[in-house]
Amino acid sequence: MENLLRPIYQERASHPNTLAVIMIERRNKASSITDNFDAALLVIVKQAEEPLFIKHYEFEHQTASLNIVTDAQVQEWILLGTNRRIIDWILNGRVLFDRNEYIVELIDRLNTFPFAERKLKIGLEYGKLIRRYIEGKAFFEANQFLDAYNAVVHALHHLARIEVIDRGFHPETTVWNQVRQMEPQVYKLYSELIESHESLEKRLELLFLANDFLIHSKAEIGSAHLYQVMKEKDIWQFGELLQHTDLKDFTPDLGVLLDYLTEKGFIEVCQIETKSQAIYHRGYSFKKDVDSVS
Repeated sequence: MENLLRPIYQERASHPNTLAVIMIERRNKASSITDNFDAALLVIVKQAEEPLFIKHYEFEHQTASLNIVTDAQVQEWILLGTNRRIIDWILNGRVLFDRNEYIVELIDRLNTFPFAERKLKIGLEYGKLIRRYIEGKAFFEANQFLDAYNAVVHALHHLARIEVIDRGFHPETTVWNQVRQMEPQVYKLYSELIESHESLEKRLELLFLANDFLIHSKAEIGSAHLYQVMKEKDIWQFGELLQHTDLKDFTPDLGVLLDYLTEKGFIEVCQIETKSQAIYHRGYSFKKDVDSVS
């Protein structure tokens, strides 16, 4: 396969804009890792008009995809977890070209997983966990059990990812295989939800009880990144937090995260006067005694 693709990747490797070329080959008959192509070429470039450009090829009854991705897009995927295959591609793909040890350094960073990055990723996952959990409870209380089930499965997935990240690993496409070894309690919750012979309503009811405790137990590590930002001053308005550079990726879930942390006593709310009588802005501050999240 490499010989067949050589003219394609050598042309890309000759460009000074190209940082690395990696080849990923199909592992199974049904291979989501390559979108069922026999091979995928990942070409990482410094800059491009589009962050992602894909071409499909066919030759001698075989297929391949060419994925040209900017370094900025790769970093975003790694940070936000929006393309989990990228971790697999980088760690397990065959490196065909590596300018100035770009891939060597990237793999080293993935393996060491700096604490600041872990804290940020856990915060993002925690916000998503809370949103899905709240959605699930609302569906459950409205007797919409299938929608509640869907939301809870997603909530458990975010909880699983938090467990993996907290132990210094990047969640991969096989996250439940990782969690089964690292945190059997969370894996057991997931198994009971999908395999139990109890009625769906009963399964959800029991899971919400267990999740209440687990979500609260993760509040300190889940709010650590937010706490670090909010230490910069005593009181914040919501709009100020939204505009903060270090919280730009939290935008979709920042509101529910603040509300949950307020409900659980991690954050205090104060009233800030407006021009109108009896109408106040809400100001947010972390309680001074919450030292363990630092």
